[in-house]
Amino acid sequence: MLGSALNMESNWKSDGLSSPGVAARETAQALKTLAQAARGVAASTTDPAAAHAMLDSARDVMEGSAMLIQEAKQALIAPGDAESQQRLAQVAKAVSHSLNNCVNCLPGQKDVDVALKSIGESSKKLLVDSLPPSTKPFQEAQSELNQAAADLNQSAGEVVHATRGQSGELAAASGKFSDDFDEFLDAGIEMAGQAQTKEDQIQVIGNLKNISMASSKLLLAAKSLSVDPGAPNAKNLLAAAARAVTESINQLITLCTQQAPGQKECDNALRELEVGPWEENVKCSKLSECCWPFVLQVLGESMAGISQNAKTGDLPAFGECVGIASKALCGLTEAAAQAAYLVGISDPNSQAGHQGLVDPIQFARANQAIQMACQNLVDPGSSPSQVLSAATIVAKHTSALCNACRIASSKTANPVAKRHFVQSAKEVANSTANLVKTIKALDGDFSEDNRNKCRIATAPLIEAVENLTAFASNPEFVSIPAQISSEGSQAQEPILVSAKTMLESSSYLIRTARSLAINPKDPPTWSVLAGHSHTVSDSIKSLITSIRDKAPGQRECDYSIDGINRCIRDIEQASLAAVSQSLATRDDISVEALQEQLTSVVQEIGHLIDPIATAARGEAAQLGHKVTQLASYFEPLILAAVGVASKILDHQQQMTVLDQTKTLAESALQMLYAAKEGGGNPKAQHTHDAITEAAQLMKEAVDDIMVTLNEAASEVGLVGGMVDAIAEAMSKLDEGTPPEPKGTFVDYQTTVVKYSKAIAVTAQEMMTKSVTNPEELGGLASQMTSDYGHLALQGQMAAATAEPEEIGFQIRTRVQDLGHGCIFLVQKAGALQVCPTDSYTKKELIECARAVTEKVSLVLWALQAGNKGTQACITAATAVSGIIADLDTTIMFATAGTLNAENSETFADHRENILKTAKALVEDTKLLVSGAASTPDKLAQAAQSSAATITQLAEVVKLGAASLGSDDPETQVVLINAIKDVAKALSDLISATKGAASKPADDPSMYQLKGAAKVMVTNVTSLLKTVKAVEDEATRGTRALEATIECIKQELMVFQSKDVPEKTSSPEESIRMTKGITMATAKAVAAGNSCRQEDVIATANLSRKAVSDMLTACKQASFHPDVSDEVRTRALRFGTECTLGYLDLLEHVLVILQKPTPELKQQLAAFSKRVAGAVTELIQAAEAMKGTEWVDPEDPTVIAETELLGAAASIEAAAKKLEQLKPRAKPKQADETLDFEEQILEAAKSIAAATSALVKSASAAQRELVAQGKVGSIPANAADDGQWSQGLISAARMVAAATSSLCEAANASVQGHASEEKLISSAKQVAASTAQLLVACKVKADQDSEAMRRLQAAGNAVKRASDNLVRAAQKAAFGKADDDDVVVKTKFVGGIAQIIAAQEEMLKKERELEEARKKLAQIRQQQYKFLPTELREDEG
Repeated sequence: MLGSALNMESNWKSDGLSSPGVAARETAQALKTLAQAARGVAASTTDPAAAHAMLDSARDVMEGSAMLIQEAKQALIAPGDAESQQRLAQVAKAVSHSLNNCVNCLPGQKDVDVALKSIGESSKKLLVDSLPPSTKPFQEAQSELNQAAADLNQSAGEVVHATRGQSGELAAASGKFSDDFDEFLDAGIEMAGQAQTKEDQIQVIGNLKNISMASSKLLLAAKSLSVDPGAPNAKNLLAAAARAVTESINQLITLCTQQAPGQKECDNALRELEVGPWEENVKCSKLSECCWPFVLQVLGESMAGISQNAKTGDLPAFGECVGIASKALCGLTEAAAQAAYLVGISDPNSQAGHQGLVDPIQFARANQAIQMACQNLVDPGSSPSQVLSAATIVAKHTSALCNACRIASSKTANPVAKRHFVQSAKEVANSTANLVKTIKALDGDFSEDNRNKCRIATAPLIEAVENLTAFASNPEFVSIPAQISSEGSQAQEPILVSAKTMLESSSYLIRTARSLAINPKDPPTWSVLAGHSHTVSDSIKSLITSIRDKAPGQRECDYSIDGINRCIRDIEQASLAAVSQSLATRDDISVEALQEQLTSVVQEIGHLIDPIATAARGEAAQLGHKVTQLASYFEPLILAAVGVASKILDHQQQMTVLDQTKTLAESALQMLYAAKEGGGNPKAQHTHDAITEAAQLMKEAVDDIMVTLNEAASEVGLVGGMVDAIAEAMSKLDEGTPPEPKGTFVDYQTTVVKYSKAIAVTAQEMMTKSVTNPEELGGLASQMTSDYGHLALQGQMAAATAEPEEIGFQIRTRVQDLGHGCIFLVQKAGALQVCPTDSYTKKELIECARAVTEKVSLVLWALQAGNKGTQACITAATAVSGIIADLDTTIMFATAGTLNAENSETFADHRENILKTAKALVEDTKLLVSGAASTPDKLAQAAQSSAATITQLAEVVKLGAASLGSDDPETQVVLINAIKDVAKALSDLISATKGAASKPADDPSMYQLKGAAKVMVTNVTSLLKTVKAVEDEATRGTRALEATIECIKQELMVFQSKDVPEKTSSPEESIRMTKGITMATAKAVAAGNSCRQEDVIATANLSRKAVSDMLTACKQASFHPDVSDEVRTRALRFGTECTLGYLDLLEHVLVILQKPTPELKQQLAAFSKRVAGAVTELIQAAEAMKGTEWVDPEDPTVIAETELLGAAASIEAAAKKLEQLKPRAKPKQADETLDFEEQILEAAKSIAAATSALVKSASAAQRELVAQGKVGSIPANAADDGQWSQGLISAARMVAAATSSLCEAANASVQGHASEEKLISSAKQVAASTAQLLVACKVKADQDSEAMRRLQAAGNAVKRASDNLVRAAQKAAFGKADDDDVVVKTKFVGGIAQIIAAQEEMLKKERELEEARKKLAQIRQQQYKFLPTELREDEG
């Protein structure tokens, strides 16, 4: 609560406007909890004074907090007022003080209270105004102070060590510390009496006060740690407190021994080395940053300075060097301790420690405290205050036990342990509640009867606590200490021995230097100092060498790097062999087994990427394990990859597998180098980016090779990877602790329904494809695998958020059953791909698909049991979506003028039925909105009823629209649009109701529900108005326009929402949709000028569709991944501006309809200009989305270029296929094994599209030439110019005719019905007609235009493709001629007959050739008749 209050103050100071409000709400919530707790403590105490103190302190906190919130409010109003800031700080300080007083009123542990009280009492000696002069000599007082300081420092160390022992040890150590402190304080006061001046005396007293404060903090930290040894940071606080005691003692000794320079520094250094954090740091798992070169340099300089300054007698410098050397040695010792631990647990046979589920020590301590408190409760000699204290102890410890049980039950994955913890906590809580009742009765009347009831009530509590303590002592729940193997211990030994030798020799060196500082003329002592200095130097060198040699993970990284380098060399050799077609095939194993082995190894490598990155950034102990594990996978990876490649026949696929495997190995090598550099040091920030980048590259390499393997698996029926993926998703459902839910059950329910239905649809498609196209089963199986992966993840979250737990268990079980069904279906799909004609496998696949469909229904049933109401909403929303799609289809029929009534009914026959059904829908809407806050059954009933009613309403409205007749399609569309708006509003309302189900009234989803209900009412009202006005010719146009304006406003709200569209579209689509806005604007202006109801209705219908399509296309194009944020914002802004401008235009038209005046009609131009400007800006934004390569998608030359290039590609493919085609000599039949016919069909489609675009382009160019006057609009004689009489159009038509002939000839040639000569002739005609088209463009168009250059390039491509086709056909024809073997008869008569037959055939062919020439001449003569006279004479 204090944190919330202070957060409010700090947030105000940082000019935050929302954070102070959050802090204020948190403060208010904490105050409620504080009030309840204060009343509970006051009610459970028997001491009226303590109860009043608790309530008074709590009241002070409440009043102060109220003032704090008020002052914060004032400060927010006037942020620059310094006086408000000062008052806010004062009030916050007062609240903090009140909170401390409140906490001090609670009864607590008394383990070291006596020692704390003794220190406090002893410290009162320092409060006197003047100290009596000392009666002892200075040397004696100084010696006693030094001895007392050493004793107190040692006692502080004993207190620290006692916190890791029994409570009795801590009590003894605390008592001894208190006694030593008393003696030290007396010695300090005696030393203060030796001071010559008042200022020196004040300094000594101040240091004694600091020591008193540090001592109290040490005992408080020890007390906290003894209560909760596992509390975070408790050990660090205790170590810091002990260090503070040592430092404050050193400061006092320094102050009191200034008369002997150098001595105090030596004593301080020795004490620091004795109290070093050796044992704790040996257990630390994080290696702190230590600048080895700098520390070693400082240590070497300080050691040299000690010797030099001792010789010269410069004692101040001597003391400074001693202090520097001491700090450097402590730093090295700390680093050595941490390194030793990491080296020990980094051994593969060692195991790091792990925190247990519960702390058995906490349970045992609570059990002991509760038993002692219960004894005090039933003791006849207990006073009321003792009873209250015992009750407080019982309440505190039982509450702590219940909290521990709650946390343990949430963490454990064992259902038996989870239930046992929950049940034990209930037993403890119930027995505690019964005991509290008897204590209250005893507090009111201390009679023997009440005390006996209290004694009886303690028995169940003691029993429950003992049972819980025994259960918590189960070895399964305790913490697991680090287990360092013998190899790890041996690896630690050089570091530990070097560090201990360094400390011992350093202590000897400092002691020797201290004596030399007093007597520098003692040669033997100098010799001893040199020996110690040499030993220190050698030990430090040995320590650094040992740490570097034994650094965790470094050796493993080196070994792994060497191994992966060898693997890379092996894969390179295999790649070279594959290039030279000499890769040996592995015959000892099947390709399926190799495929599964490779997939498994790649998956395992992928699972290790994140653990290695984490270890390299901050877990040095795990680095060696993970790196070694990674390297062990690469040898089988290479073997499997080379084996798979050796069995692949396609060379390109073969190289792809080998190259991707090599890429994976190289990325792993880079990862190892980065991990080695990081070394598990969390403070080596400069290496973390490289580690992250290497991990990402390695993940991409794994993804690439997995995609290749999955595609290969789908092609040949290997579905092992898919089965493993489904099994892995199923295994995640069994994880004990799911991720923290980010949504509600309804959110996950909706997603699970979506993926479940997708799986059912895929299963139905697999049933169909198993009979028609078995080769497509692989893609469907892959889709089902992906959908089930999403389903399992969302199902886990749905099960975690479902209430009660039985429903969650049922959901999890049903999803797992569906997973088994998906596995069987995927396996059958793979088997059928291997043998597509196996009827038995087809039958099994159909049965598995049906089983999957049934299991999907069971999943949906389980979800409905979780929340019947929301499941009904999901079903209703699906039904409404179908209605909307059906209405769209009806609008298409109405627009086409084919929506007619089946009989002679009129609209009046349906009006009452429509109105009655609409009113029923309004009532269902009310029930649906109220159902969000009611029971799931009522919500389900309301959702089902609304879905049925909207279905009925849609049907009667469609009948009513049909009765209007197809002569008035615009009115039909208006009516159907009205019901479509109602259906869309109902769909949104159902979605909002589903999201608001079972939510509190102030939840944001409730506001969304109210907004959706308002839109629903608006749209139903609009429908009713439309129905009433549909037969009124004077007002139905106005009503249609009003409905359209409201619809566009709703579409704009959807467009402006932050929801990301499910799919994206191209900028060209967005530009294409803006043309509808332009047309609609023109229609609107025309309708405004004419004021005819028919024009207004047509404008309303066109406007609705144009704006909706524009907004949808604009948003989808804006959220394309390649679009920048700036361009997206710009496009969305101009889309909004365009819509708003168009709305203003329609509203102005509406005003004109109500009051037509010339002035208002003149303003239409201004509104239309605004829309045009917004459309222009929107098109420019779309151009910016495409970048510099943008082209106009409606430009006919662009379309022609695209289609011609497509035709060229199709013709080239046909040419290549024709080269492979070897027609049989006799009988001449089509080779059915080739799919050449499909190539011809694709070429025909592309050529047809190209010729269509060419005609459009020619028409546009022709219109431009007519406008320029270069060509007459109506020629005098249609044949004056021969084939050019129609300009570009005739050239385009010739291309179309030639390509059509080419397709027919090629297809007939393949089927054996035509010769290669006809195919060659047709292809040449395509090239010639294309050339004529290009000539026409060059003659009559702009030569330098970009469109001309693009069209020229596309035409050349078609010509080249046609030439290739001609060469291929000629090659086939020549091959055929070569293959025609002539069998010469050997007999004389037979030989003569054979010669006569050949000559007869030759003469026949010559006659046919002559006839063909005559026919061609006649055709040309007929054409010459249309030429001018002078041309005929010249020709003659």
